[in-house]
Amino acid sequence: MSQPAPSAPTLRALLSRGDLALRLASASHGALEQPIRWVHSSDLADPTPFLAEEMVLLTTGTQFSGDDAAQYEEYVRRLAHRGVVALGFGTEVARTGIPEALSAACEAHGVPLFEVPYRTPFIAVARAVAEAIAAGAYARRTWALSAQRAVALAALRRDGLGSAISELSRQLGAWAGLFDSAAAPVRASAPLEPALAERVQQECETMLARGASAAAVIRVGGRSFTLQTLGPGGTLRGVLVIGAEALDEEARSVVTAVVAMTGFALEQNEALARARGTLRAGVVRALLTGDTALAGEIGDAAWGGLPTDPVVVAVTDEAPDALAAFLELRAGREQGSFFFGSDPEGGIALVHTADAPLALDELAERFDVAVGVSEPGPLASFAASLDEARIARDRGEGVTRFADVASAGVLSTLSPEAANVARTVLSPIVRHDDVHGTAILDTLRIWLLHDARYDDAARALGVHRHTVRTRIRLAERLLERDLQSFAARAEIWVALLAAR
Repeated sequence: MSQPAPSAPTLRALLSRGDLALRLASASHGALEQPIRWVHSSDLADPTPFLAEEMVLLTTGTQFSGDDAAQYEEYVRRLAHRGVVALGFGTEVARTGIPEALSAACEAHGVPLFEVPYRTPFIAVARAVAEAIAAGAYARRTWALSAQRAVALAALRRDGLGSAISELSRQLGAWAGLFDSAAAPVRASAPLEPALAERVQQECETMLARGASAAAVIRVGGRSFTLQTLGPGGTLRGVLVIGAEALDEEARSVVTAVVAMTGFALEQNEALARARGTLRAGVVRALLTGDTALAGEIGDAAWGGLPTDPVVVAVTDEAPDALAAFLELRAGREQGSFFFGSDPEGGIALVHTADAPLALDELAERFDVAVGVSEPGPLASFAASLDEARIARDRGEGVTRFADVASAGVLSTLSPEAANVARTVLSPIVRHDDVHGTAILDTLRIWLLHDARYDDAARALGVHRHTVRTRIRLAERLLERDLQSFAARAEIWVALLAAR
């Protein structure tokens, strides 16, 4: 069952009590549905300092003198401003019937007015509201216990998380969804419209990126969503999302129980994920040693098989834990065509069938990692493909493919160590340019780019050829090299490429 109505009684419910014999004198449209939080009686000329919002005020009218409309107008105006939901007038005590001026003032300010007959004591009206509030609160507490029990029983089913989320949605009468530590949807009571789903997921990503336990309410397309992180700060396990904004204490207690339950379930999933990660790393090591039979046997038993030839191997740089969680979900949906495991040199190695490519660009952007991609090849050549992927990864940002690196030539594969050596070789020229404000290094680069032809370099630089010649001679002295030989020029050209 869905959650019952709020516990506060309404003016309509109070007036419907036959034992009180209350009679409605006037009320604006919808006023009878306002909740009543308490009843107070007073014959003060101005009782508002002692009142609160959503209260019913009872009076016998002894504070009024005569039928002056102004005094009734001021009296009701103050009650309306204070948030009083209704005024009950006890007749046959100080006045016979309800004064017409009071009725007019209540109609003017939209304050419902009802008659309390002489035989009905004010305490009976107050007691009726108190009993209704207590009964409503008891009903809400009973519902909360029943809802928690229903959700707990649902969690014992085969698909525990999914069943618990569906039962929570049914009990609250609202949409519910669970997102993991990578902000990927795990379970939902029903599909959301694409625009809503994207916005909710973005908000989950933002909350998880902060790394602190938190709750938030967002509005998307006229709908409200309440988000609650799962797990302790620093090690968040996911986000629980409820398609509602205002939850009372009892509803929040049900959600809190589900938060604890799902947090524990996701914690167990994390432990299982670590175990699976160890197994995946073992498969990667088996593939690196060429033992495809062992790797295939484990893959068949654990994941429904490894990708079939030809395969493409990708490798990331150091990756966050959330990436492994995201890939685990992806692997579960694409058994037999996708596999991943930790790379012994850091990062994560991904293998997928060539005709079922991964959305690597989205993955690199979402998790801020560099990804290198090999050429297609047989799974038996995994080690060689992984080397290609590593070379590609180390040559760029985002997604870099080995085919692009290879087309750029051998010099594009220079290692970071070569860059350090290159900067050392060129440092005398760099220091000279910094101290004297010259452009020897740029001149040297343009000169070499134009095959050491002075006239062509001079035209490219916009200077006289004698200026180029003078600068190259100075570069030779600074580098202590004779740049008239091809070997010396080739070495400096490589240094210029590597030092970028």
